[in-house]
Amino acid sequence: MDSNTSNVWLVLKLAIKTLSSSRDRSEVIDALKTIKRFLGGTENPVPVKEREEFAETHFSRFLQFLAANLNRDWLELLTTDEQKEFLDALFLQGPADQAFLVLLDAIISASHSPSFSLMKCSCILEMFLRHGRMIELLWEVCQKPAKSDLLLWDMLLTKIISVPDHLANKLKQDNKAIFYPQNYFPLLGEAVVKVLQKIWEALRGEKDCSVAFISHLLGKICIQGHGEAVLSVLVPHLATSTQSDFIWQRICWRLVENIPDRWLEGVISGLVQMVPGPEALSQLLGNLASKNKKAHFVLTQKLLLLQYKHKTSVLHNTLGYFAMDHSRRPLLIQVLKDLLGTWGNSSAVKHSPVEQQVYVSKAILISLAHLKDEEVKEHRQALITLVMEGVQCHLDNNIPRIRRLGMIVAECVSSRIDPGGKQLKFQYEEDEETKELLSLLTLPSSQSEKVSSQDSRTVHTSTLPEIDKKEDEQPSAKHQPLKTEGSDSELDSDDDLTPYDMSGDKELKKSKAPAYVIDCIEALVTSEDPDKIEATLTILESMIRKNTAAVKEVSIELAKVLIHLEDKFSIDGFLRLRQRAMVAVTVVDTIHVTQYLTTEFYAVNYSVRQRLDMLDVLVLAAQELSQPASPTGLQTPTDESRTQPCIQLICSTNTDSYTSSKTQHWRKVIEQRIESKTRRFSKGPLRPQPVAMPSRFNSVAGYFFFPLIRNYDRPQATFDLLGNDHFLLGRLVHTLAVLMMFAINTTIAIQMGKVLLDFIWALRYHSDRYVRQSILFCVSSVLLSVPSDCLLVDMSDELIEARSWLTGLERCFICKLPVLKQDSHRFAEVLGYCLMEEVMWSCFFSQKYTAVTKTKEIRTIPRTAYSSTLEQARNGRISHV
Repeated sequence: MDSNTSNVWLVLKLAIKTLSSSRDRSEVIDALKTIKRFLGGTENPVPVKEREEFAETHFSRFLQFLAANLNRDWLELLTTDEQKEFLDALFLQGPADQAFLVLLDAIISASHSPSFSLMKCSCILEMFLRHGRMIELLWEVCQKPAKSDLLLWDMLLTKIISVPDHLANKLKQDNKAIFYPQNYFPLLGEAVVKVLQKIWEALRGEKDCSVAFISHLLGKICIQGHGEAVLSVLVPHLATSTQSDFIWQRICWRLVENIPDRWLEGVISGLVQMVPGPEALSQLLGNLASKNKKAHFVLTQKLLLLQYKHKTSVLHNTLGYFAMDHSRRPLLIQVLKDLLGTWGNSSAVKHSPVEQQVYVSKAILISLAHLKDEEVKEHRQALITLVMEGVQCHLDNNIPRIRRLGMIVAECVSSRIDPGGKQLKFQYEEDEETKELLSLLTLPSSQSEKVSSQDSRTVHTSTLPEIDKKEDEQPSAKHQPLKTEGSDSELDSDDDLTPYDMSGDKELKKSKAPAYVIDCIEALVTSEDPDKIEATLTILESMIRKNTAAVKEVSIELAKVLIHLEDKFSIDGFLRLRQRAMVAVTVVDTIHVTQYLTTEFYAVNYSVRQRLDMLDVLVLAAQELSQPASPTGLQTPTDESRTQPCIQLICSTNTDSYTSSKTQHWRKVIEQRIESKTRRFSKGPLRPQPVAMPSRFNSVAGYFFFPLIRNYDRPQATFDLLGNDHFLLGRLVHTLAVLMMFAINTTIAIQMGKVLLDFIWALRYHSDRYVRQSILFCVSSVLLSVPSDCLLVDMSDELIEARSWLTGLERCFICKLPVLKQDSHRFAEVLGYCLMEEVMWSCFFSQKYTAVTKTKEIRTIPRTAYSSTLEQARNGRISHV
């Protein structure tokens, strides 16, 4: 222990001994003067090191001694002025946090209530608050590093907030007015304002400060129910200060961001209710809703959907806050969709209180008022769907007020979404609530001026180039040719001029094709220009195959856009261009797009045409992947390969194929006729032998095949495969058979064959002819794709069952052959049965299995009756559409 330390300790020990034992007035005053010298502000202060040691180590211990010995006999030795000068000053001049904790602990630990020492401590605490010592306490904590002493932080937070409770418990009817909650917390709010002002001054002076303690204090005050008293003082000052000062805005943003999540809801709710408008709320919160999940939940869900006792101003502030900044406008659109979803929920309409439904309806109308025209146009279809679902629920309700709410909201939404088209109109009685709801479609003057000023700036900057362009397009008078009555041009004749050959000219496109994939998506979604859409579709396939890396980032979105794309402008070759683009994106990003297509095939709200398109795209993509790849790794199918009749699709009968066949060149037609009438005795190989290479379809065949079988027996609201949708079921079975054919020589072919036979076994006696034909094709594809040795080893039970089934059908054919020949479709079906039986027996006898014997009746069918069908099956060209 050094000399200074021993000196401070000895002086403090001597003073405590004098005050505890002496009754001499002069000795008591001298002892108090000696201790006061360690706090500074006297004529003969002690050195700085001794003062620091006293403040850090001995000050709280000495104050605890004074608080424990505040009795009437000891204080009677001092006059009132001497008590203020020597005794009270010790509590009002030293470290504020230590003095506050000692005083409050003395009040809490007082055994008798009321008592002289208790009343004296309460008086000193009152002077502590009135002299602004709470400001010094908060400022001292803010100057320290954030969370430097968590134990002291927690203790101070608890003590500061619990002052009214402790004083009320101890003083009871003698409690002072300053300790009432309605007086204490506004005083605390003023202290917070002054501390924030000091922080602003320090930041301007480039000094470091922390607002973390103020954030915790504010959060704990609000969570205990006293937020209104504090925020009523704090919010007006912050709203005024943040209007033009960026430092104040940063202080407010950091103040709210540092509030723990468990206390954040109370602060945000209080701010939303206290701020004068959404602009002030935006300045106070910044982009907190985008950064903090708790704040996002409170602002988008809690205040709008779960609570409904707030005033309409809360809705204006919350929704205006979302609309105030462009980065938060997606939240406004999402909130509007959530509100419409809740508004149109039949269970919510039936069970929720009417007041809550009125609150949600107000929020919907205010959100519509904040939407811009381009946002309404972009989300028009989704909003119409949500509104139409909710109108029916409200109109079916037996409460007149709820029905009127549905009518009002439906009218307002329809007028906002489609102002120039057909709008919903209802007849209802107008009252004060109706007038209030209709008035919400018009923004308050302050908000409308703010939005209009932003829009005017945007319009002003965006219209300047258009004005210049129009001026450039207007021809100058001096460049226009002058026509006179006697000009030579009218006398010349062009009858003898030779016309130019314009057969090879191409029509100039008015719209330029996009240069990037993301631009193509935007054009297909938003553009209303038919030339631009046609140019986009024309170049889309080649762009997808060239920019594989960029396509993989947006492959799912691109596939979704192409599936829902409609031919609004009757573009030539629209279906063909769209299909090629979908096949290209499936080949480029096979796994993700295939998973998306197979999942959406069983999703709701798709037409039969769209589901057939999905199946066709899967088949064409599988065909391309199963063929040998080009040296670049991606195969670009030529026009010749696209017209090969190995797969017959539904879309192959459309006008595209018809127009393409009509436009064949005359030379090609003549060459085909000569070739058909020319007889050759010998001919060399027409094409080189194919080079063996790995199949790209081997690793992805499972993604095409198995998800299509997963949900076939689950009826949906829009289609039922095992019910009335026979054609769609037959098309699905046919697609599975084609995929099985493309899986030949793959490692997963055996597993696919077993699953396919199990799948079709339950459908073998289906009532629809087309489904039965597809089942025949499935059996043939399994027998032709799975190796014969694997058929007999891994699928022997399935083959025996299939043989019994085909044998019975073949006997029916033998008995009714003359009749069936008249029906070409039925005759082709029975020929398929014979084909299956022949292929099965050839498989069995090639392996010399003796467990199964061949019957003589079946051998009576001549092989010539179905030799052509067998040859088509082996070449993979079986089709039945």
